Formats: sequence, structure tokens, C-alpha cells
Amino acid sequence: MQERPDHELMEGTRDGDQDAFAALIRRHQTPLLNFFRRLGADNEAEDLVQDVFLRLYRYRDRYTYSAKFTTFLYTLARHVWADRWRKLQRIFRIQERARQEAAARSDGNMSRVQDRMDTLHALDQLPDKLRIVLVMSVCQGLRYGEIGEVLGIPEGTVKSRVFMAMNKLKEYFHAQP
Repeated sequence: MQERPDHELMEGTRDGDQDAFAALIRRHQTPLLNFFRRLGADNEAEDLVQDVFLRLYRYRDRYTYSAKFTTFLYTLARHVWADRWRKLQRIFRIQERARQEAAARSDGNMSRVQDRMDTLHALDQLPDKLRIVLVMSVCQGLRYGEIGEVLGIPEGTVKSRVFMAMNKLKEYFHAQP
């Protein structure tokens, strides 16, 4: 029996055929893993592949067969990779800012473990509605619109909550001896 082409599997996925989506995953999982590993994401490659397939599933209703399926798939993979890079850049900036603030208020002997514990403690001090938007934005790399969709709130509310959360974290760190 000849295998169904990718675009037919996507049409089946759009129509609710879970076996069609499973076939796409089986067919493209290893090449995507190799793609991300070659980009240097050895430890995160499986998570990135999962993100690609999640996005693919979300796009199932909008997918149209106009180009080679792998072109579409690797476009999604490239977007996942770019989002990962932006997320890492945000995390590095926040870590660097926290290190600089910690160094300014300490004698320079504060360990990384203590810094991490301080950050986690500071996050725990935030109200749930502020903590969740900050974690989704900074740690998970979700866009404000996506966070709004997930939480069922307007994008503007997400922006203001992230702003309030960052201000509360600044207050917390400035109040620490």
C-alpha cells in the first residue's frame, strides 16, 4: 500500500483524522530532530519538535496545499527556533540584570544558587495573575496575544500585568538588604 502524500495527511488532520496526524509525526519527527540538533539544540531538540507539531496542529484549518508540505513544516520549525532564541535572549538579559543588581547590593560572594532562590522567592511573592503572565511571557516566550488567548483576557491586560509584575519584582529586589 502506497503512503499518502503529506498534503493529504494534512487534509485528513483538518477533517479530524488523528491517524493522519500521527502519520505526519512519524514521518517528520526524526528529520526535525536532526534539524534542531544540527542547529545546536541537543538537549531541547525533542521539545522544539513537539512545539513544531503543536503549531502544525493549530494551523490545520488554515493549511492550504500550495507548496511542498516540508516547506511549510520547516517554516514552522524556523519560527520555533527563532522564538527559542528570543526567549533565551530575554532570559539572559533578566539573569544579567539580576546579577548586576545582586552584585550592587552584596559583597560579591553571593552564589548563583542564592540568586536563583531569590528570583524564585520573588516570583512567589507575586499575585497569581501577575506571576502567570510573567512566566508565560519571559520563561515560556509566548507573545502577549497568545497569553491573552490562553487566559481569556485582552492583550492590553496582559501587557499591563507584565508591566506591574516587573515593577513589583524591581521593588522586591530593591527592598532586599
